Amino acid sequence: MPRSRLIPMLALLSAMLLWASSFIALKLAFRSYAPLFVIFGRMALASVCFLFLIKKLKASAFQLSDLRYLLFLAGCEPCLYFIFESKALELTTASQAGMVTAMLPLMVGLSAHALLKERVKLKTYAGFLLAIGGVVLLSAGAQATDSSPNPVLGNFLEFLAMVCATGYSISMKHLSPRYSPLFITAFQAFVGGLFFLPPVLADPENLPRVFDPAAAFSIVYLGIFVTLGAYGLYNFGVSRLPVSQAGAYVNLIPVFTVILGWIVLGERFTLIQYAACALVFMGVLLSQDRQSVRGLPGVQ
Repeated sequence: MPRSRLIPMLALLSAMLLWASSFIALKLAFRSYAPLFVIFGRMALASVCFLFLIKKLKASAFQLSDLRYLLFLAGCEPCLYFIFESKALELTTASQAGMVTAMLPLMVGLSAHALLKERVKLKTYAGFLLAIGGVVLLSAGAQATDSSPNPVLGNFLEFLAMVCATGYSISMKHLSPRYSPLFITAFQAFVGGLFFLPPVLADPENLPRVFDPAAAFSIVYLGIFVTLGAYGLYNFGVSRLPVSQAGAYVNLIPVFTVILGWIVLGERFTLIQYAACALVFMGVLLSQDRQSVRGLPGVQ
């Protein structure tokens, strides 16, 4: 496999693993701290980290006309995306939310075809459908619990988060020829921190009253490894591959979530879940079209 294709694929795989781990980290943080504080904390921490990389945050050809696209990108994600997802995770289970995320690749693929004129072959759609079927099978046995009081509403809010993620992915692909993944990721973090600061300060209930080591570590992990690392890796991958193919990797998030649940929380797979994981991986592999990678910026 060409190095120009292998590296962005590995970056996307790593981003999906980090994003999957965020479900567990968010659940831990939400036990002690208000969701808005948790999200602000991760954005603020990521922004501080970027201050140490300020010399590397270069926009190769900044254009004032791009500001609206940058603000739209950040408005979609992290701003609106995290509002919907944080509330979704209060109402539904991580596995059911993961099932909804499987809809994102198809939404991104259709949007890329309509707006960016990317070619989306029948094989790619077949891979999407196969992976979505695997995720549905993986999440079919999820049951509502005391920690997920309204799964239907929660899943709908997660769907709205996927709508925001679609807008973010398309905007990222439009901006990637002129701006580095590091610059775009930093812009997201700074805008996100400014966006969530006023609502956190407006309501004293959002401020923490006690120090919980597990919740505090979760915020640090979310801010550095997820917000900083995952978005940087994903933005790099999207800048090197068609957005419709990069979006297919999102199907791995629920699979990785189950794996991390097994490792961290002691959960176990059933035979059906093993089969579902295999379907998701097969779908992602099937959706990858080598021919369509040629001719894209940064790909040789």
